[in-house]
Amino acid sequence: MKWTDSLEIAIALDEAHPEVDPKTIRFTDLMDWVMALEEFDDDPDHCGEKILEGIQMAWIEERE
Repeated sequence: MKWTDSLEIAIALDEAHPEVDPKTIRFTDLMDWVMALEEFDDDPDHCGEKILEGIQMAWIEERE
């Protein structure tokens, strides 16, 4: 997975952290959790606030 795979990342995060409300997550934690995913393989320097917002929104939508 790369930073641009927001839906795939959101699904993986939802499976890894079912107890977390994605509306309340801090971006610093979100970035750490994404990079900790086994399937994730991308450069941390390619991540920005806009990408994290996209992942968070995909996660919220996945929950609904």
